[in-house]
Amino acid sequence: MAGILHDARRIKAYEGMLALGALAGEDKEYCDRLWAELILDRELFDELVYYLENHSLLDRVKCEGYGLTDLYIWQMNRYNIIGDTGKNTGACNKERMVLHAFCDMVEMKKNPAVYIKHRTNGRGMDEQM
Repeated sequence: MAGILHDARRIKAYEGMLALGALAGEDKEYCDRLWAELILDRELFDELVYYLENHSLLDRVKCEGYGLTDLYIWQMNRYNIIGDTGKNTGACNKERMVLHAFCDMVEMKKNPAVYIKHRTNGRGMDEQM
């Protein structure tokens, strides 16, 4: 197998993302689709590695002024509205929200204006819904 270089960091990150996906209740196909996008974006890949190692967001990647933390908070607010609780309950799956924040950033980077309009219905993501 001469010429094959194994990047242990990528292997560990992929395994970590699959574990995160299992905690989030997402299937392997969802994780593989997200992985395919993350390995093409060095900044987002680094954010994922940081999250897996520290369980917090580095929040260096920005798109139209929004970072992963903004997208995570948007997910959290959406959960609170759907659950009609006004706060996070024990049933709140934060791992799922983190994965979805990464997925949202991938999509937002592809077409920011359309994504922001679609996600906010004309309101900024930092405004209360």
